[in-house]
Amino acid sequence: MEKLLEKEDWITVENGTIATPLGFYADGKHCGLKRKKKDIGIIFSETPAESAAVYTMNQMQAAPIFITKDSLEVNQTLQAIVVNSGVANACTGKRGLEDGFAMRAMAAKHLGVAETSVAVASTGVIGDYLPMEKLATGIAALDLKSGISSDFHEAILTTDTVQKELTLQSEIGGKVITISGVAKGSGMIHPNMATMLSFITTDAAVPAELLQKLLKQKVDQTFNQITVDGDTSTNDMVIVMANGCAGNAIFSDGTPEFTAFAKMFYAVCQHLAKSIARDGEGATKLIEAKVKGATSKEDARMIAKQIVSSSLVKTAMFGEDANWGRIICAIGYSGGRFSPDNITIKIGNTVILEKSETTNYAPDVLASYLKMENISIEVNLHSGLEDGVAWGCDLSYDYVKINACYRT
Repeated sequence: MEKLLEKEDWITVENGTIATPLGFYADGKHCGLKRKKKDIGIIFSETPAESAAVYTMNQMQAAPIFITKDSLEVNQTLQAIVVNSGVANACTGKRGLEDGFAMRAMAAKHLGVAETSVAVASTGVIGDYLPMEKLATGIAALDLKSGISSDFHEAILTTDTVQKELTLQSEIGGKVITISGVAKGSGMIHPNMATMLSFITTDAAVPAELLQKLLKQKVDQTFNQITVDGDTSTNDMVIVMANGCAGNAIFSDGTPEFTAFAKMFYAVCQHLAKSIARDGEGATKLIEAKVKGATSKEDARMIAKQIVSSSLVKTAMFGEDANWGRIICAIGYSGGRFSPDNITIKIGNTVILEKSETTNYAPDVLASYLKMENISIEVNLHSGLEDGVAWGCDLSYDYVKINACYRT
């Protein structure tokens, strides 16, 4: 099963920020893209960092996607990421691209680095142009020496109700390695990827090619296994920077040191992904769907994600209704392979379906369980040995209210 290690080989750094790994700095400010809240932020590495990224699969990709790709095409290193919230700079045509490149140039000049050392990310309303004068003022105000690095976490939020962050630390190969992650995302979440931005920093030395392989693998297992509303955004990306300031010997694939690092990296990604699912717009519950006994990992993940994606399952969980027919229906149209006559479904610890037939379960026990904030649905297909997991949230009245009034 894709989950955290039962015995964690790391510690959680209390009050950690995206700048906790050695050699990183960050800041966030308000520049007027949003009415009051912080809306411009930056992450900076004092040395060039090996970097990797994955992007939205939406074909209507926003200007920042193209600009970040342009930066990483040079030599797969970055020194900074500049991010704004409030305006997505998506579906803005030629002017949007020009504004995005100008944003990159402003940040590079402010930091004294090459333009292609800077990645760009934006989130907010689609179709609006960036107010460049406000943006220029905001970038100029970012202060890496006296800035508060946790302010970056606030500056990237839109409809989020909480900041999503985690910092883990472990001794690997005789050196203390730190990984920090921060994410935003609350609605329009259905990755490959979704209205979701995530930034991960580490002071480990990891070659860019290996970092890209690791990022793709862990994103598939975590961020791409969450959903809020079935919509895939135009702007989403995950970027990781590894600057090597911890002083470890450069990781190689297949070594015990890299395996330990990869497990810690997965833990950060999983935490951020689950935090996004739990903070879905208007959500009251986190739903975890575990599928085991599948013929392939792809089938297991596909079926698990279809369960948490189902609007009928989501509304049933909001209504605290153990309507297992909605779960079995989602399994049926998921596209995964299984035997329809041999499915077991559990909600919490209660088996409600055994070999595709309803059981004599205790409704009162299940009703009590469904009042909880964290709901587990487990499916055993009895068809193979592979497992998968996905996370989502319930669909509430407030989701409609928030999105009906997003621009007003």
